[in-house]
Amino acid sequence: MKLRTDLDYVDFYAEQLKKDNKIFKQQRKLIESQLKSSSSLFKNMFGRNFVLNARKYLRKRGLI
Repeated sequence: MKLRTDLDYVDFYAEQLKKDNKIFKQQRKLIESQLKSSSSLFKNMFGRNFVLNARKYLRKRGLI
């Protein structure tokens, strides 16, 4: 099977998930790990008053 378009990859991935759902479990663990580390980073960076401190940081950088 030669994959040519994005839709081909989606179809291929869906078929693989039907055959073996371990792929989904691995993806889920990866995504949850990334969310946890991002959350931890931002909590450490901006503290308790996240919204106010994040806005101050973004203003200093000229992003808002």
